[in-house]
Amino acid sequence: QVQLVQSGGGSVQPGGSLRLSCTASGYSFSSYSMGWFREAPGKEREGVATIDSDFRTIYADSVKGRFTISRDNARNTLYLYMNRLKPEDTAMYYCAADPRPPLEWWLLLPPPAYWGQGTQVTVAS
Repeated sequence: QVQLVQSGGGSVQPGGSLRLSCTASGYSFSSYSMGWFREAPGKEREGVATIDSDFRTIYADSVKGRFTISRDNARNTLYLYMNRLKPEDTAMYYCAADPRPPLEWWLLLPPPAYWGQGTQVTVAS
């Protein structure tokens, strides 16, 4: 039973920070690529960042320099550190897992194999 359980969402002011977590079970975590996606109101779901089994990362241009994706294989946990948050970062955030390299799924063509339940991030004054 593959499970991706997310935590860490919430509401913050512009310029603030949040950390999202995604704890996995039911598969070989260390051998899978992982990623974060978000879906804002009125917009399509988009890739935020990915990290593969060799710790190589990909970031969307909109978050480069502000967000950091990381993984702790000993804890089967994926993280997204979000700094200097902007109102346009407001979205539902989802973690994802896939055995394929990130370039094969981070544009959602096709989507990743497994999804977390999502957590809301709201950035507002």
